[in-house]
Amino acid sequence: MSKDHLFKPGQTGNPNGRPKDKTPATKLRKAIADAMPEILAQLVEQAKAGDVAAAKVLLDRVCPPLKPQAMHISLPVNSSLTEQGGEIIRATLVGQIPPDIGSQLITALAAQSKIIEVDELTKRVEALEGEVEPKN
Repeated sequence: MSKDHLFKPGQTGNPNGRPKDKTPATKLRKAIADAMPEILAQLVEQAKAGDVAAAKVLLDRVCPPLKPQAMHISLPVNSSLTEQGGEIIRATLVGQIPPDIGSQLITALAAQSKIIEVDELTKRVEALEGEVEPKN
């Protein structure tokens, strides 16, 4: 049994390549692009008639959602964590900082307190280990 190859190695069986604009996805994109003016006009009419879904589609494309903006917050940093937490809560309650930012700051303070606690415990354990001499 001989190995006869239909095509020689390195030679394509389709010298013209894949046909352009013949895939189902390409055909669908072209059909949508061709009908886009009518589609948009229909969406506008539906939105005007009170269709909330149509209005949402249009508004999401025209007015993208706002992204959070960084804001400058001035809080005492040399006070205790308890005082800092109290200041964050006070600033949130009087409207100096938004509630979501206040919540994030309180969460950050809680994480900082855990870091401080672990650091202090580590130092205490190291000090105790230094005091105890190994018995041989």
